[in-house]
Amino acid sequence: MADSPFTSAFVEHLRFLIQQHHILYPAVAPFGTLFESLVDRAFRATELVPADVVRTTPNVPREDIVVLGGRISIKTETGVGTKPNRISITKLCTTERDPWDQRVLVQRALGHLAQYEDILMLRAIWPGQGQIHYQLLDVPVALLRRMEIVALEPVGKRVTRQSLAGYVLEGNDRLFRVRFDGTDGKCQIQELRVDRCHMLREWDHYITPGQ
Repeated sequence: MADSPFTSAFVEHLRFLIQQHHILYPAVAPFGTLFESLVDRAFRATELVPADVVRTTPNVPREDIVVLGGRISIKTETGVGTKPNRISITKLCTTERDPWDQRVLVQRALGHLAQYEDILMLRAIWPGQGQIHYQLLDVPVALLRRMEIVALEPVGKRVTRQSLAGYVLEGNDRLFRVRFDGTDGKCQIQELRVDRCHMLREWDHYITPGQ
C-alpha cells in the first residue's frame, strides 16, 4: 500500500480496545490471536466498511489480515524479558527442514516476507511491578529483507542439524540477528533495533494492587 494503513484513528481505537481488555485481564498483555482480534475490531471501528477488512485463517503461514487490499502480518512480544530497545520475533516463519542450506533458508524466509506489505507489532515492557509499558510499532518489511546478504554460521551444541545465525549489518552497526533454529525450523529475528522501526504509539498501563 502506498499509504500506511495504521492511521491515527486506528491507533486510538486499538489503544482503547487494549484498555478494555485490561478490565478483564488487568495484568495480562494481549498476545497472539487475541491481539489479532483486537486489531480486526480496531480497523472495523474506523470508517472502513466490513468488506474492506478480511481476517485470514489463523496459524496459516501468510498475512494475518487484509485491509483495503493491503496484507498485514501481526506480531506480539509481551514476555517479562522484553527489552525497550531491541525486538525479538520468535517466529517470523517456519522453513522446511531440508535442505538445511543457508541460501535455501534465506530465500524461503524472503519468500514469506513477500506475502505481506506491513508488520504491526505490540510490545509489552515490564519496568516494575504494577506497570506495563506498551510500544505499538510498524516494523518495516524492507528492513527485514536485508537478511538477503546475511552470512550465517553454525551456533549451539546440537550435533545433527545445527542452528544457523548471523548479524545483518549496516556498515559497522548491527541492525538485527537472524537465526534458523535447527530443532523446529523456525526463522527468528533477534536484537532488531527499535529505532529503525516506526513507533506508532507508546503508553503505560498501571495495574491496581490486588487485581
